[in-house]
Amino acid sequence: MKKAIIFQGGWDGHEPKLTSKRFAGMLEKNGISAEIYDDHSCFDDLEKLLTYDLIVACWTMGSIERKHSKNICEAVARGVGIAGCHGGMCDAFRNDTEWQFMTGGQWVSHPGGDGVEYTVNICHGSSPIVEGLEDFKVKSEHYYLHVDPAVEVLATTRFPVVKYYHASNKPVDMPVAWSKLWGVGRVFYNSLGHHDDVFDLSPNAAVLMERGMLWAADGKEYNKKNGLTVDRYLNDAKMY
Repeated sequence: MKKAIIFQGGWDGHEPKLTSKRFAGMLEKNGISAEIYDDHSCFDDLEKLLTYDLIVACWTMGSIERKHSKNICEAVARGVGIAGCHGGMCDAFRNDTEWQFMTGGQWVSHPGGDGVEYTVNICHGSSPIVEGLEDFKVKSEHYYLHVDPAVEVLATTRFPVVKYYHASNKPVDMPVAWSKLWGVGRVFYNSLGHHDDVFDLSPNAAVLMERGMLWAADGKEYNKKNGLTVDRYLNDAKMY
């Protein structure tokens, strides 16, 4: 049986316990056991971490010890998947640039605050994760992100909706969800998730999250079948 670590904490306003419980349920109904942790002790031992198939981040802002973020980055590089939503992955550990490098982006603003109504536009044909999904409406915070240009964009939203200083620029299509690789590990991010109920109010957001987690969790098995290891991406240079 595949197994996942979900780590929850940080700012309570993003309802980490509710989203962790929801994500654990999604995984368990698909045959993946989920262990929920309230701290970072689950990242103490790299070798143990490598026995998991997926890490799910539900930790907003805060800080992380360098040894823990290094172990996560190394585990993902070797094939452990990682996934998360807004309140937990790309609004986390703002001072850890390696975390941002791995996850593919960082939240910077939400013009208009909560309650902004906008459309999420699915990038059809971009990935099996979004196959058959249609564009959908969301009423939540509208997220402006700084994004890694290497990501595979799965869904976007148009800015500006609310007038603010950024509106003096041309309209832009901001990524809402993406996938990428880190070594041979799969990374999935869905920027929706300011509150847990967004996944009830916009059911396609829940489908997107579930599919993304499952895709990330399948990476180790795919790598094993295809003989893929992280060694092909390394040389004598050291990042740490």
